[in-house]
Amino acid sequence: MCATLAISGCAGSFMHTNSQQHNNGLTDELLQKEGLAFLTPSTITGQEEDKQALALVFSEVLTRLHPKIRHVSLPQTLSAINSQGLTNDYRTMYEQYRNTGIFKQDILKRIGQATGARYAVQLKLAGFNQGAEGRFGVFGWRIVDTQYAKIRLFVQIWDTSAGVIVWEMSHEMNYGYDSVSDRGVSFRSIVEASANDILGNLPAEKHPIESVAGTHAVTQIKTD
Repeated sequence: MCATLAISGCAGSFMHTNSQQHNNGLTDELLQKEGLAFLTPSTITGQEEDKQALALVFSEVLTRLHPKIRHVSLPQTLSAINSQGLTNDYRTMYEQYRNTGIFKQDILKRIGQATGARYAVQLKLAGFNQGAEGRFGVFGWRIVDTQYAKIRLFVQIWDTSAGVIVWEMSHEMNYGYDSVSDRGVSFRSIVEASANDILGNLPAEKHPIESVAGTHAVTQIKTD
């Protein structure tokens, strides 16, 4: 039953999202001119192995939605940091960030210079869980389960030259569907759906095919 589900196209499915954003001067022109580099995402305990996958999916969605924005992927950012001898400074900056929520301005500026991008995006996986709940059964046997996944993300874009936050957004998504199989909602799929919502709200020229209003129609949730 529905191994691949369009968000709006499968009976017995549901999706709820909630998001808030704040813009502190970021514009379409600045993003295209100055570029955007991905920093290492932050995650809740137990999800550390998902950091690379999180950044990869966001990078792919950014390319698709906003092809005019030049961006530096996480592997490229890490390579630039390492080649410029900034590894220890980068680690120190993240240790301070965990305690203060602030990226040290002088280190952030050097990272911007190393990557050639004025802006840096930091993703935070604040919550994620997936599972199944029994819905219908006969004589003690479960026939239909509700497969579900929930995710909470927080995204900040920093101006590396000034050390200030210029755009941020919090986002929550709950998705589920009824299934007779035990195949769950994949981590990648719910991240991709969330990335479409989040990056679709950037102050940037939209792709001629996928506008903010149209992202839900083309986003798919897949089962494992």
